Amino acid sequence: MPWKATSVTDQRAKFMLDYNLRVRTGQVTMLALCAEHGVSRKTGYKMIARHGESGWPGLADHSRAPLDGKLWASPETIAVVLDVRLDYGWGARKILAYLHDIEPDRQWPVASVVHEWIKRAGLIVPHPRPRRFQHPGKPPAVLIERPNQQWSTDFKGHFRTKDRRYCYPLTVADSFSRYIIGCQALSATSLELSWPVFERLFREYGLPDFMLSDNGTPFSSNSVKRLSKLSVRWIRLGIEPQLIQPGKPQQNGRLERMHRDLKREACAQPAEDCRRQQVQFDRFVDRFNHIRPHEALDQTPPARSYERSPRQYPKRLPQIEYPSTCVVRSVRSSGEIKWKGQWFFLSEALAGEHIAFEAIDDSCSIIRFGKLELGYYSDRDHRLHLDRARPAAPAPGPDEQPGKE
Repeated sequence: MPWKATSVTDQRAKFMLDYNLRVRTGQVTMLALCAEHGVSRKTGYKMIARHGESGWPGLADHSRAPLDGKLWASPETIAVVLDVRLDYGWGARKILAYLHDIEPDRQWPVASVVHEWIKRAGLIVPHPRPRRFQHPGKPPAVLIERPNQQWSTDFKGHFRTKDRRYCYPLTVADSFSRYIIGCQALSATSLELSWPVFERLFREYGLPDFMLSDNGTPFSSNSVKRLSKLSVRWIRLGIEPQLIQPGKPQQNGRLERMHRDLKREACAQPAEDCRRQQVQFDRFVDRFNHIRPHEALDQTPPARSYERSPRQYPKRLPQIEYPSTCVVRSVRSSGEIKWKGQWFFLSEALAGEHIAFEAIDDSCSIIRFGKLELGYYSDRDHRLHLDRARPAAPAPGPDEQPGKE
């Protein structure tokens, strides 16, 4: 004969049957009945009360959640909070302020609890965490053999002029001759203020081959390949941007050494305002380029070793041209492209630019911006792998070995 399984609810029901049949008829006492069923008198009277309120369903297990717990509240209270959220789209603090104002005598939970209710109801869409791309590492060693082969640029540390406004000196120098191409006093490090300075310098001195900078704004960003809107314009001009490693200013040591002299001679005593500060910068640049002997140049001024670049600045930014074997796509203003029926996010820095897909085999296409490889698209998993090295080509089979027929 099989064992009979009994649940806690069944045992409570048996207790109530015994209570009705034996205790109410005076056959046994309540104390004896509770001892027989192995429960305390308090538990026994609790079961009697629950049966009297809800009948036999009242003997089932109830929720053990505390009545005054952190997230407990009546369904009516939660509904009121969610209704305000749906009507106005406010956050937890504004919702509570509004509810306290219209019903001051009612007890409302704290803001963290309201936020959790909104989150559990699916009314808060979590923002995706921005992807962090790895730094490309130490810039490749370039043998500087001529002027305009590499320019260095940076913002020398900001300071306040006497009118209590910040001044950000943007400096550009030729790495071969140490010639200061420009030193401009700006009120911020934004692209809108920096790009006109570079345009003026490009028109006056021509274009370099490389531009070395640190990882600050506006030279770099957290985008793929650390592209910024400024470095994208450099690439369109045929200038290859190079970034030093974070925290290693010695990799741009020639410019940093000039900044030390700039700070001592032109920034130690700030001018009345940014316009007058520019006069001090111009005086320093003229003395540094044409009068001050430089030890690395055999004690001659930088101006004797510098000459203008033969590469002219065009009248308008040229679009990058790709080989006919590439498939060209335009980047939307949101930084997205469409490829093989799918939308992929590249970078907002590339908005409005043309990028190209170059097929290297039947299952992989390299995505390029100019000469820069941004990543690759895999036909096998239908994904765009940004800032990743292209997969290795499969090894040839024994029948594909060269020299075998």
